[in-house]
This record gives sequence, C-alpha cells and structure tokens, in this order.
Amino acid sequence: MSRKESDTPNLPWFGIPKLFPYLKKYRKTIFFMVLLGLFASIADSVMPLFTRYAIDHFIGLLTLDTLGIFIALYIMVSLLKSLADFISLTMAGKIEMSVNRDLRNASFSHLQTLSFSYFNQNSVGYIHARVMSDTGKIGELVAWRMMDFVWNASYMIAVLVVMFQLNTGLAGLFLIIIPCAVFLIMYFGKKYMAENRIIREINSRITGGFNEGITGIRSTKTMAVEDVMEEDFYKETLNMKKTSVHAAHYNSLLQTTMSGVGSFALALVLWKGGVLSREAAMEIGTLSVFISYAVGLMEPIEMLVETIAGVISIQANIERFTKLMETESEIFDRPDVIEVYGDAWHPKKENWEELHGDVEFDDVSFRYPDGKELVLDHFSLKIPQGTTAAIVGETGAGKTTLVNLVCRFYEPTEGRVLIDGRDARDRSLLWLHSNIGYVLQTPHLFSGTIRENLRYGKEDATDEEIMAALKLVNADGIVARMDKGLDSAVGEGGSQLSTGEKQLLSFARALLADPRILVLDEATSSVDTMTEKEIQNAISTVVKGRTSFVIAHRLSTVTDADIILVVRDGKIVEQGKHQELMRAKGYYHSLYTRQFEESVLENVKNAG
Repeated sequence: MSRKESDTPNLPWFGIPKLFPYLKKYRKTIFFMVLLGLFASIADSVMPLFTRYAIDHFIGLLTLDTLGIFIALYIMVSLLKSLADFISLTMAGKIEMSVNRDLRNASFSHLQTLSFSYFNQNSVGYIHARVMSDTGKIGELVAWRMMDFVWNASYMIAVLVVMFQLNTGLAGLFLIIIPCAVFLIMYFGKKYMAENRIIREINSRITGGFNEGITGIRSTKTMAVEDVMEEDFYKETLNMKKTSVHAAHYNSLLQTTMSGVGSFALALVLWKGGVLSREAAMEIGTLSVFISYAVGLMEPIEMLVETIAGVISIQANIERFTKLMETESEIFDRPDVIEVYGDAWHPKKENWEELHGDVEFDDVSFRYPDGKELVLDHFSLKIPQGTTAAIVGETGAGKTTLVNLVCRFYEPTEGRVLIDGRDARDRSLLWLHSNIGYVLQTPHLFSGTIRENLRYGKEDATDEEIMAALKLVNADGIVARMDKGLDSAVGEGGSQLSTGEKQLLSFARALLADPRILVLDEATSSVDTMTEKEIQNAISTVVKGRTSFVIAHRLSTVTDADIILVVRDGKIVEQGKHQELMRAKGYYHSLYTRQFEESVLENVKNAG
C-alpha cells in the first residue's frame, strides 16, 4: 500500500459524504437542530403577515375586534421562535465542539498507525494544520454553516411561497435574482475555492516555518542566521497575504454583485407594487408585506451566498482531512495477525509469546520506497539471542537500515526477517515494539516530569525501579541535583537539561522496559568522554542476555562486540569480530586506524 495520500477528484462537494461516518453518532442532535432551525425560519417568514393583518383589519376597518387574540398569538409565535433559536444555537455549539474533538482524536490516532516514511515526507506544520486547523473548519461547517444554510434556504422558500400566494405577478419579478445568483456562485465560487486551496498549503508552510523557528532557535542564534530565517518567513507570509487578497477580491465581487442584483429586484418590486396599489389592485397591507419580504430577503440571499462560498472554501479542508485519513501505512499487520494478537488499541496480550531475541536475516533484499538501488542484496545473517551486533561506518553510510528492518520500520523488498525463528510479519507490530528498547542519537523527552518520562518505558514502574534504572546508567546524580527530584519538570523537549543528561535519561527509559532487543543508535555520541565511559560500563552489564544492535560512529566503543557489520555506501561490505576485521586489513581496518590517529592527535593537542 502506498504511503502517499490518495488522489481525489477536484470536484465541489465531493468530500462531504466522506464525513458521514464521523457524524453518524450525532445524527439525532443534527436532525433536531435542523428541525428547530426550520421552525424558527418559518416563524420569521410569517411575522410580516401579522403586520398585514394589523394594517388591513385594525387600521383599514377601524376596529379593535380580535385584538386580544392577535396579541396573544403574536406573543406565542415570538416566544416559540426565541426558544427554538436558543435550543438550536446551543445544539450547534455542542455539535461543533464534539465534531472537532472526534476528528482531532481520529486524525491523531490515525497518525500513530502511519509508518516513518510519512513523517519523513511531511513537515510538522503540514501535519499540524490537518489535525487542528482543518478539523476546526469542518466542525464549523457541520454546525454553523449547516444552520445558516438551513435557516436562510428555508426562509427564502417560505417567503417565496407566501409571496406567490399573495400576488403571483409581483412575486415572479423577484425571481430574476435566482439565475443570476447561480451564475455568480458558479463563476466566482470556483475561483474563490482555488485561491483557498493555495492559502491552506501556504498556511501549512507558515506553521512549519514557525515551528522550526522556535524549536531551532539555538541553532539559529549560534549560526547567526536570524536574517535568513526572518526573510524566508516574511516571504511565506507575504505570499499568504497576496493569495488571501486575491481570495477576498473574488469573495467581494461575489457579495457586491449579488447585493446589486438583489437591490435591482427590490426596485422592480417596489415599482410594480406601487402601480398596483395606485390602481387599487393590491391592498396597502399586502404591499407592506411585499416590501418587508423584499427587504428581508436581501440579507438571507447574501448570507446564503456567503454560506455557499464558505462551504466551497472549507472543501479544501475536507479534502486535506480525508486524504490524511485515507493514507495507509506501508507497515501494517495482516487481518489474521490482528485476530490473534490484537492491534495497538486492543492488544490480546494473553496470546503474546515471550520474545527471546534470536534474529535472522533470511535472503533479505531491500530498497527504500523512494530509492532505486538495493541496499541489501540477498543478505543472510543469524544473530543468536544475547548477541551484541555492532553496525559501523561513516556518517550517512546507511547504518540504520538493518535496525529499521529488525524493528519493522520498513519491510524487506524480498526475503524474511525472522524473530525467534518466525517471520516478523507473523506477529503483531505492538508485540515486537513492546520488546524493543531504542535509544536514539538525538534524545527526545516529552514535556512533563522525569518520572513521567521514564514511565513511558514502563507505565506501572515504581520509584524504586526508576531509581534502579537511573543508577544503572549513572544518571541518578541528575535527579539528585534537581530541586524536586523525580517530580522535576524537564521542559519542552527536555529543554531544562543538557544533551548529555537527556541522553542518559532516555537510556534509563529504554532499560526500564527490560527489552529483549536493545538498539543503541550512536547513543553515546552526544555525551562527554567521562559520561561515555560510564555508559559503556553500563552497556556491558545491561546487554547480557539481550540481543543488542549498537550503531556506532566511534569504532573504539564496539571493539568487544560479538559481531561487527561494516556499512559503506548503504551496503554491508565486511562482517566479523574486531580482531578478524583488523587482520583482514580492509575497509574496517582503514576506518579504525584513521580514527585512532585522529584521537591521538586530539589528545596531544589537548595536552599541549
């Protein structure tokens, strides 16, 4: 299945039916909201008839007969209309907030199922706009846009029906605005929609640029590129302004021309009605009603056009949201696997076997989805339980490929990756990931306390277990230095800690889960020499009994590994123990010798 978002036809309204599954639970509330809106609009449409009756009966006939009934009926209709307005508006607000919540939850949950490649190809701002901005616009559509459309459309229909009942010829004059309105909506609405699609995309880039500007502020300042960042951001906002002005231009043309057409139709009604009244062909009360309706119809017509234009605009948000929800992960569990092991939200842990840690690459060939060349070509290797496998090579050589396959971040193009003798695809992703501890090269901590961050490794971990994991990696001193101990906040992304401290905490978090497979992705590259030695001592203890994959740039840290896999230009060119590779005097030998010489020169320089 493709990780790319599926293509969708560029047709108005095409995406609205795709929202129905998310609205199903609110169908009763929406039904009653619409029903009350219809009642309120019909009540509004009959209010001028009270004026007609008062003019023709009380004033025209100079009588106060039925005045009490008239007043009581008028008050009753007014109160019922006000009550209907109150209840329907309350329902609309509830529906908007509920739909926003459900769509955001659904999109966030769906994002958790997508493979890494999706996040590699889409920026944070791009995704953030889908989850927050697009869902907000859709909630607005379902609640307020729908209410506006129902009220204005039903009011127009009711008024036109009454007008035709009162005087067919005069009502017919007013209908000339309908074909004009349809033409204007189709012409300007299409242009307005196109501009709004562009606006949404620009907004995503602006959000992404803002996010990068804040999260990368240290790099920006240290490299003194504030002016470059500011210029790039200003270019995007200027582009946003220009495109928004174009959209506003088309929207203004639509509103203005519609208002002009409506005013012209009103003038015709007033002219013809005046002629009929002068000839005694129409009563004054009836003419008053026509004037009231004609004036009153202007705003609903303009609002109806505005609502339709708004729906056209929100079409872009619907497209983006539905495309996200239709995007399928490249890595997923088969239905028969889910039946036995459950999924990420409904795991059947009672069926989970114990993972021991035997890993085997069985005739594996692999190329990345956006690549053309094979990274692995019929590669086979057995890594028994408890083995420490080091993966080494220069920066950018492709050292993470093997680990990505073991962790099922990617699937083999051909062949199989076996875990404990079975194809990894025969068991669930959650089962596998629950047994893997992963320490990234760039550590990431979530906003919250030290305790909360470490419990991501084990939700029910006690403070004693947490402290034991911290001591194992010599990170207990970090907690001791903090004012509130384990309750100390780490800040957004761990901003309150140094890079080395974040690395130590992320290391302890992985160990707290007691994983059977441990992955260390250059886990010591962000710490000083003293801390690195402490972690190396801890590693020699915690890898015992576990299958470990150590991705390393500094070869001196993996000389004791059971097997070393040497990667060059994305391919494994050598494998063996340290002494075997040194005796072979191949690529590994040249890498190790060069790093050793650089280390000696650095030490001499520091000593001087």
